[in-house]
Amino acid sequence: MAWAGIILGGGDGKRLRTLTRALTGDDRPKQFCAVVGRETLLEQTRRRARLLIPHERLLTVVTRKHERYFRPALVDAAPGTVVVQPEARGTAIAVLYALLRLEALGSTSAVAVLPSDHYVSDDGVFMTHVLSAFKIVQARRDLVVVLGIVADRPEPAYGWIQLGEWILGRWPTPLFRVGRFWEKPPAVVAERLMARGCLWNSLVLVAHPATLRETIYRALPELVTIFAPVAARANTSLANETARRAFARVAPMDLSRRVLAAPSTPLAVLPVSTVRWDDLGQPARVYATRARLRARPMSA
Repeated sequence: MAWAGIILGGGDGKRLRTLTRALTGDDRPKQFCAVVGRETLLEQTRRRARLLIPHERLLTVVTRKHERYFRPALVDAAPGTVVVQPEARGTAIAVLYALLRLEALGSTSAVAVLPSDHYVSDDGVFMTHVLSAFKIVQARRDLVVVLGIVADRPEPAYGWIQLGEWILGRWPTPLFRVGRFWEKPPAVVAERLMARGCLWNSLVLVAHPATLRETIYRALPELVTIFAPVAARANTSLANETARRAFARVAPMDLSRRVLAAPSTPLAVLPVSTVRWDDLGQPARVYATRARLRARPMSA
């Protein structure tokens, strides 16, 4: 079973800039900071992923201008697994670029996409849900499975998933079609969504690499022509220059808004209720998470 992972670590983390500057004295992105616990968010994500995904098949997407931070952080990464973007162009482009690079590692039956700015209360339990998604994708290659978190509050700053019909099958856990995405709804709408049993969108995805790649191309067809040379020259001396030219031609594109919410996406949702999860993209959520954990004073 050739499973792989893509960790998204290329963002600038601007919303936490004041906090991370206070912690470290510089403007490093949040994934390179220990904002919750003693490990950086990237270190926590890599450790969590390696519970299930082989070290040599775990790709980490970073951005060239952050090299002073990612080089020491990824010194133990396996050869060919550090995917350096010329520029940050959003999560849709980061995932697509990593998928094109993943092909160089050989046949892959399923890949998990893991953002690097999440808090997870129990890594083992969380990755058990990812394992369930891997097994589902191996049986249903046509599906893109997103982990949906059972909400404990009506959070308006999160994306929400409305459940559709039950997907029948011999799955290790219940599985549903995605009825609708609600991206950062007003507070009153978030309260209604929680009352209806809607889930938070974790942006943790599992799919067959070809299915996910074609899903992105179907939602964003302009990328097919732009990234065709990147795929063709991935293992040549022209790879970096070809990628630079491609990235220069695209605007930032968000995976959730531009791809997952597209009507053509064959999306399923796997509910996660046995682990606490938070997106640490805003200072208030960092402070709230630390308060719950009764963390020690922050250090870089």
